[in-house]
Order: sequence, then C-alpha cells, then structure tokens
Amino acid sequence: MLQNNSTLKSLIDKLWNNFWSGGISNPLTAIEQITYLIFMKRLDELEAKRERDAEFTGEPYTCRFCGIYKVPGSDQEIAKNELRWSIFKHKPADEMLFHVQTKVFPFLKELNGGASPFTKHMANAVFIMPKASLLVEAINIIEQLFTEIEKDASEGGQAFQDIQGDVYEMLLSEIATA
Repeated sequence: MLQNNSTLKSLIDKLWNNFWSGGISNPLTAIEQITYLIFMKRLDELEAKRERDAEFTGEPYTCRFCGIYKVPGSDQEIAKNELRWSIFKHKPADEMLFHVQTKVFPFLKELNGGASPFTKHMANAVFIMPKASLLVEAINIIEQLFTEIEKDASEGGQAFQDIQGDVYEMLLSEIATA
C-alpha cells in the first residue's frame, strides 16, 4: 500500500508542489497534466514490452511508434519513434517542451483513430506546461516514481497496476485537500 511507502508519498508531494510552484495552481489542471505525463511514460513502457514479447515469440506485432507521423497543422513529418518518452526525455528543456506540445501530445490525442472513445475523450484535451523547467522536473520525478513503483511491486508482491492506482488515489486526495 502507498501509505507504507514514504518514498512514493514524498515523490508525489514533490511532483504536486512543483506543479503548484511552477504556475499550475488549479488542482484539476495539475492532475490532468500529471496524468498525461504518466500516460506518455506508461505507453512507451508497454509498447517496449510488447515489442520485446513479439520479438521473443516471433509473432507479428504492429508498433504504435513505427512509421511516420504527419504533424497536424503543418507539412512536417516526423518518425513516430521520436514521439516516445524514452526518446524525448533526453532533449534539451526548451526543445523538449516544444516537441511534446506540438508533436507528442497531438499524436496521443489521435492514438486510436478518429472514431475511438479514447480519441473522442481527448478531443478537447490541452497540454499546458508554462515552463520547460517544469516539464523537465516533472519527467525526472515521474521517472523516479516509476522506479519506486517497480521496486515496491517486486519487493512487496503487489501488482504494478495496483500501486499505480494507489498513486492516482493519492493525487486525487491532493485535489480534495486543495
């Protein structure tokens, strides 16, 4: 359980405080932005696992991050691989912020095609990050969060998804407190 892991609680508090001090003072907006970032991270991890599994089993697999992505509202095209968390997290701060705002987030909004429920729910979603430094800090904390979740899952015997659910519950409790 999350309450037994002071490191996870501390990281969540730090993430929350960074958003607050970084200019996102509306708790609903903060949790929305944190959720988008966690989704980006988890999507990349799950995709990498599916790719490894397909390679191991020899079964065909269509990668979400393979091919070319046409950036909406421009003539620009980018390799979908560049839209992965594991790739963009290494970009310089200002370049990373622009990349996530103009390429990664639009890609996520279209992830399952125009007719999917996911795409309909994401239609009005906006990625709001006032400063590149806030994005870099958030990415670093989320990386630490996932490392701690994996450690807790392997040592404590809980499923990764259960611990991740506890993390979301704590974030939601921050809204109630705010």
